[in-house]
Amino acid sequence: MMIFTPKNTLKTCLVSSLLLLTLFGCDSSDDSSGVGYVKLYNLSEDSPIIYLTVDEDLSSDSDDDDHYESTYTGVGYGTAHSNSELDTAIYEYQLAWQDDDSTDVDDLEIIYEDTFTVTDDTIHMLVLNNSVLTPQVTVFNIPVIDDDDDTDNDLFNLRILNMHTNEQPIDVYRSKDDETFNEASLVSQSSYLQLSDNQKVDQGDYIFYITAAGSDEVLFTSSSIPFYYSSQNIMIVRKNTGAGSSSYVLDKMSDSSVIEYVDFESEAQFRAYNAVANHEKLPEYEEDFSLHINGVSDTPIIDSLAFGEVSEALLLESSNYSLDLTYTADYTPLLSNHLLSLLENTNKTIFFYAEEEYIDKDGDGDIDEDGNGEIDEIEVGIFSLIVENSSLTGIYSHEIEVVNLIQSDDFAQVAVYFVRQDEIIETALYNSYVNYKSSGSLTLTNNTYQVFVLADDNGSVIILNSFELILDEESTEQFLVLEVDNNAPTGYKTTIFSQTPVQE
Repeated sequence: MMIFTPKNTLKTCLVSSLLLLTLFGCDSSDDSSGVGYVKLYNLSEDSPIIYLTVDEDLSSDSDDDDHYESTYTGVGYGTAHSNSELDTAIYEYQLAWQDDDSTDVDDLEIIYEDTFTVTDDTIHMLVLNNSVLTPQVTVFNIPVIDDDDDTDNDLFNLRILNMHTNEQPIDVYRSKDDETFNEASLVSQSSYLQLSDNQKVDQGDYIFYITAAGSDEVLFTSSSIPFYYSSQNIMIVRKNTGAGSSSYVLDKMSDSSVIEYVDFESEAQFRAYNAVANHEKLPEYEEDFSLHINGVSDTPIIDSLAFGEVSEALLLESSNYSLDLTYTADYTPLLSNHLLSLLENTNKTIFFYAEEEYIDKDGDGDIDEDGNGEIDEIEVGIFSLIVENSSLTGIYSHEIEVVNLIQSDDFAQVAVYFVRQDEIIETALYNSYVNYKSSGSLTLTNNTYQVFVLADDNGSVIILNSFELILDEESTEQFLVLEVDNNAPTGYKTTIFSQTPVQE
């Protein structure tokens, strides 16, 4: 294992470098005839997508055909590359992010540079952690295992890696999926940045448990995890950034994938947004409602949520729930039995909105029976749209989720353009097209944007709303909720609020 802190960084901070070297039974000699592997695993919570460039000489501009250089596909938080083959040699590498429109290596913003040696039949896993402002890279050298006996005897290979920044050592246990912690056996005891020795285990389905070192108090329980190939697997313990109260998440890393497993008993979180405006067809409604969850409480779980407001975040056990909305004044029904399904560790927002429905009494397809040019009868229904919130906490880029709640006879879709200083709408790089009662997301780098909400009305493009959006290092992931507003100059408005409320 090699741990490095930045030698050459373009940020204002300078972190002193560390060097640890541990060889896990592999030959460290420079064998130019062999082949090794490299992969990047991104565990920097506030980082954007990170690009790894491997080069024989990063300072060289040589166009020599024998000069090796490769920039791999970018990886976001909690993801990794597949194992990529490299000839054994000493390489320079850099980690960088895309702060402009180009992904060319010369245009990327470098956060870290160093060297590493590729050795024969070894996987060199580069793990980026800490804040992207003070990045740390740990290089784990893992020998490739290719044993015919593994296939013949239905075995798989297992290591445990502790990447949780908690200073307290942990114990990791496993049991068969039809057993409990009482039957579990200890797999590894490890401290931060410690990678265990390889173990050979019978193929099957297993549950993993995490405790503090020497304790029998379970802090994390996974769901059943399948292992049905004679492959190399690393179970990586890392920090939980989701809604549940457990501090831990477990990643199952193979040669080509990373699968996240959260605490099987994790709670989930949700908020409600009131997009139900006053309407003559809702005579008792005074632009606020109360929300009840059947079977959870006899009193409203959210009381008197005003129009255009979002509730506080509420923590519930993972389950399926039935929701009712009532008039706040007398608790008479406004909506009944809407489903809210909450998966472990997730964070959702449920948007309630009103929709006009045209009544065709005789079913002939004509909603203007008397031919006077007016719709004969309109009913108003209350509906819900559930959107999963982002768990990202980026510094240089932010996820924007556009929620379209604009009902119109003239258009069913809106286009939202995010226009930078040197662009016009026609040349803008960032845009999102969202249908009515739907949402769509995109990721924006920090900048000042002129935002235009557009619709195509019978071949003419109309501006429904426009405003300025400033994203910087203090910004969070945002919701942009598009709504009808009869008091606005254009008849439409955009409500903006954070996807990531601070947990109580």
